[in-house]
Amino acid sequence: MEFSHKPVLFDETIEGLNITDNGIYVDCTLGGGGHTFEIAQRCTNGKVVAIDQDEEAINNFRKKFGSINNIITVQTNFKNIRQVLNNLSIEGIDGALIDLGVSSYQLDNPERGFSYMNDAPLDMRMDSNQKVTARHIVNGYTEEELRRIISEYGEEKWAARIAKFIVEERNAHFIDTTGQLVEIIKKAIPKAARRDGPHPAKRTFQAIRIEVNKELEIIEETIESLVQKMNPKGRLCVITFHSLEDRIVKNKFREMEKSCICPPGQPICNCDKKKEINIITRKPITPSLKEVDENPRSRSAKLRILEKI
Repeated sequence: MEFSHKPVLFDETIEGLNITDNGIYVDCTLGGGGHTFEIAQRCTNGKVVAIDQDEEAINNFRKKFGSINNIITVQTNFKNIRQVLNNLSIEGIDGALIDLGVSSYQLDNPERGFSYMNDAPLDMRMDSNQKVTARHIVNGYTEEELRRIISEYGEEKWAARIAKFIVEERNAHFIDTTGQLVEIIKKAIPKAARRDGPHPAKRTFQAIRIEVNKELEIIEETIESLVQKMNPKGRLCVITFHSLEDRIVKNKFREMEKSCICPPGQPICNCDKKKEINIITRKPITPSLKEVDENPRSRSAKLRILEKI
């Protein structure tokens, strides 16, 4: 299998970065390398630092593109971006990109256990060296813990029933595969509720994947780290794929744009808050009808862009 080369909102993201020939850029989610390669072509006298926690993504990129002088690949979680830049003696960057979510390769590779469409070991780790897998969560979390993550991260209204059915099933048999989990979810959700809408397991699988990889917990700190390292007029582009991610990004952008966070009605500002950024996209950029038609997985994507003051 190969990583997908052209990611969603490709042209809009590259344009949003406002790339200069001698700039320094960070791609926090290398994936198939589409963004990284294009950025490198546009900053021939600069450099691109490309990060991914998935070893397969790094290896695939090196195999596909070989060694490109102005690209540095690093295998790590993007929450470590400040340490990565410090290790490379990079004081300031001119732009960065975070493309959140799961790559098509990860979804389509049954061995990774991300998809509810294939029967495979319950895994869902973006970093295969990580110890905690989906198997640990499904078989080890309490019923209340399962209900909470399925409700909060999956926004699943049947979360309580699904959690209850999981616990009842694992008391009889260890839940080891995605196929087993899908069948449990189908039993938990009433038949009438399964007739319309997405696959009945979609929200629960999303919730477990987010919990395995702690995806939501690192978004804010990564945005902060990137903006702190950014030169004036530097751009940050963030692509999200569901409402939980987008809400975090939107609220963080708004917080960083504010010049005062004192309570309303307070006569004198004493918070010492300074405006850090300008928001370029008041409303998120979404895929065109043509792109959605060509790539249905792009349907929920949203792109938000900020510029450092």
